[in-house]
Amino acid sequence: MNSQEREKLNGRKIAILAMDGFEQSELFEPLEAMKAQGAICHIISLKSGEIKAWHEGNWGKTISVDRTLDEADANDYNALFIPGGVINPDKLRNEESALRFTKAFFGQKKPVASICHGPQVLISAKVVEGRKMTSYPSIRIDLENAGANFKDQEVVVDDGLVTSRSPEDLPAFIDKLIEEVAEGKHEEQHA
Repeated sequence: MNSQEREKLNGRKIAILAMDGFEQSELFEPLEAMKAQGAICHIISLKSGEIKAWHEGNWGKTISVDRTLDEADANDYNALFIPGGVINPDKLRNEESALRFTKAFFGQKKPVASICHGPQVLISAKVVEGRKMTSYPSIRIDLENAGANFKDQEVVVDDGLVTSRSPEDLPAFIDKLIEEVAEGKHEEQHA
């Protein structure tokens, strides 16, 4: 494998939107994979300092926040990634700044990826109508009620929008996340 194949995301900037209660594996595994491909990843959150993962029924690792939503600008990033967890998206979906930030990526036709319960943020941002998507089974009806075309598959890609169901789907999710970010803007990406 040559260096170009190893670093598909060289220099690309990825915004990772997360709050306390993100699913540990769903943030750290894609983060490490994207960094290994040469991406610059920033943790964007509602608060500064550190945020805590949820892992196997307890609090897990922490990670430093690079920018608060007040400091972050979607124009500065090539893609958005929203990990799941039950607590994380529930906190984000009630914050107008998180919804505006999310919508901006769709408006700019940039790749957006979300896993597990993360699509709850997309529902609240009103960007799922008519989109092919998947999620954790418990929010399937929420997606369908918001107008999404639900597919029960390990990973679903729809013109730059990448979604997966759970941590078990991480290998397929990470592959498609990297592929879509490497491709860049998707003219068919829409809200």
